[in-house]
Amino acid sequence: MTDANLYRLFLECFPTDPTAVFLDGIDDRRLRYNEVPQRSGQILSLLQQSGVQKGDRVVVQVEKSIEAVLLYLACLRAGAIYIPLNTAYTPKELGYFLQDATPRMFVCSPDKKDALMPVVRAAGVPVVFSLGALGEGELMDAAAAMESSEQIVEVAAEDLAAILYTSGTTGLSKGAMLSHANLASNARVLHDYWHWQPNDVLLHALPIFHVHGLFVALHCALLGGSRVIFLPRFDAGQMIERLPESTVMMGVPTFYTRLLERADFTRELCAGMRLFISGSAPLLADTHRDFEARTGHRILERYGMTEAGMITSNPYAGERVAGTVGFALPGVSARVADEQGSELPRGEAGVLEIAGPNVFRGYWQMPEKSAEEFRPDGWFITGDIAVMADDGRVTIVGRAKDLIISGGFNVYPKEIESQIDELSGIRESAVIGVPHRDFGEGVTAVVVPDGSAELTEQSVMDALSDSLARFKQPKRVFIVDELPRNTMGKVQKNILRDTYRDTFA
Repeated sequence: MTDANLYRLFLECFPTDPTAVFLDGIDDRRLRYNEVPQRSGQILSLLQQSGVQKGDRVVVQVEKSIEAVLLYLACLRAGAIYIPLNTAYTPKELGYFLQDATPRMFVCSPDKKDALMPVVRAAGVPVVFSLGALGEGELMDAAAAMESSEQIVEVAAEDLAAILYTSGTTGLSKGAMLSHANLASNARVLHDYWHWQPNDVLLHALPIFHVHGLFVALHCALLGGSRVIFLPRFDAGQMIERLPESTVMMGVPTFYTRLLERADFTRELCAGMRLFISGSAPLLADTHRDFEARTGHRILERYGMTEAGMITSNPYAGERVAGTVGFALPGVSARVADEQGSELPRGEAGVLEIAGPNVFRGYWQMPEKSAEEFRPDGWFITGDIAVMADDGRVTIVGRAKDLIISGGFNVYPKEIESQIDELSGIRESAVIGVPHRDFGEGVTAVVVPDGSAELTEQSVMDALSDSLARFKQPKRVFIVDELPRNTMGKVQKNILRDTYRDTFA
């Protein structure tokens, strides 16, 4: 077996300068490339002492930190399966993930550990550590006492490196299984396609529990041996302060709209920048044009998903067309098909289907669901509605199954509707996404009361605050007498989207 461990690929790309900085954090906290093997080796020793073996799951719900990246790299080295979770998930939501993933280890923020322990115990997780945003907590204290292992566990290309949970239309999240080969192929392609340079400096303000921040951004930097300005979260002031040091920035549309609101975000500030990339949510054409007028840079928009990493991209050298997501990446095949999987003529809207080495290995513990998502000939059904031009350029025009993308996060209406429908005084509900300048789409709920209790917009929002992650919570709630339906009785969400489309204008 040829060793396909992703960490070994990264290690081969580390810069020869032993003092080169990898992660440049706040408060002068830095991680140099020559420190990575030793420090991740200590965590690897701790993982193995804790009984984590090849193929075991490690679930992580922590704030962004240098140490969280080291933990990820240590899991790769151990051949363990890394499972990052959104820090906004509630204990109730966390309980489902732990029951489903059956991890050997769970790592959480120190200030949340006591509150989470009941669901952790209920799931039977044998090992629990805490890890804070500045590296504080039990994990690093225990790792500091360990001898640093030099081991890199040998893995096959198809062995799993990570499981990322993505919401399901039935309300049950699905764990997308990503192999070492899936992640390596995508990283190599993006590094080449975006013309990564030896002196690039990446401005990083994305979360690292998500494909965008963890795999797309950090993997490109690791293959380039690059310095990463590692901000804890998006803050327009911090971004503006660090832009003159940077050459590449990856963000969601919200980042760009917030920067454009600042008078001190100028063309001169961006003079040293090589590339601005946007993804995780649709970028409005107006934002694309306003950004170019202000800075002289055309944002490069791309398209991807949890199950496949990046799928398409506007070209680095060539026309970056506002409102499109460019062409299928090298090695990735894409087609627009009808409901039966037959390819449609160019220019017709249909479901985007893909194939390639980046496509995941199915959903964890869901073989039937996995089989449903693939055509017999191996094409993966993305569920996104697209149009492909004659030259192969892809435009995403809608989403099947009513997926909402708000602030870069996937939100499935059915999950929220189920929570709303359980509330006292509500007969039924419909959840939609409508245009929102900052978030791409704003989650909006339309509810019908049953007359048994007094309902207000605020009472519904308050009732959901403890049961749903913040990014899933409706930004507006409208109370109506009835929902529009077709002759078959199905709620016509297209009418609701038209009715409330200017809610956040």
